[in-house]
Amino acid sequence: MPEGGCCRCCTGFIFTLGLTALFLWLSLRPDKPTLSIEEFYIPALNKTLNDTSNTTISFDFKLRNNNKDKGVYYDDLNLTFYYTHNLGLPVANFTIPGFRQGFKKSAHRIQTVPTVGLPWDEARREVSNGTGAVFRVDLKTRVRYRIIGVKTKRHTIKIGANLTVKDMGALVKHKDKGVKLSYAPIQ
Repeated sequence: MPEGGCCRCCTGFIFTLGLTALFLWLSLRPDKPTLSIEEFYIPALNKTLNDTSNTTISFDFKLRNNNKDKGVYYDDLNLTFYYTHNLGLPVANFTIPGFRQGFKKSAHRIQTVPTVGLPWDEARREVSNGTGAVFRVDLKTRVRYRIIGVKTKRHTIKIGANLTVKDMGALVKHKDKGVKLSYAPIQ
């Protein structure tokens, strides 16, 4: 064997093994699901309605799995709604039962939940003066991914977003899109 041939062969093997490991890691790493509130409606804040006794919150929650060839298993999804002037006191809670979502799939969960302890006079005043009432939605869940037939360990997801409601009682949208929940730390 020529001089340095064994060393060159071992170095090439280690380099190839490292590149293979890097490409495998990049291709098997899952992306987090995209979660958003597409619709958010509070009938009691709709100024065109004469009846303000309907103190529920209706929402359309969208879950999108952008992964190619990776399914997502959701544990129960716990949604908590707050009126932003008192983030210590939730005004509504809702739990979406856990489910499996296939790759490149979207799911919508449309629900109506009752509210508790919301200062309606203050919220109506904010809607009437044009600033809009701001609500906060926080979500907490755990997910597992299915990669090549194997389920991963559970990953905790804690996300949230602020939702502004104007005089029609509906969510203010930008470019006709919903509000994406952010993975930024929840305050």
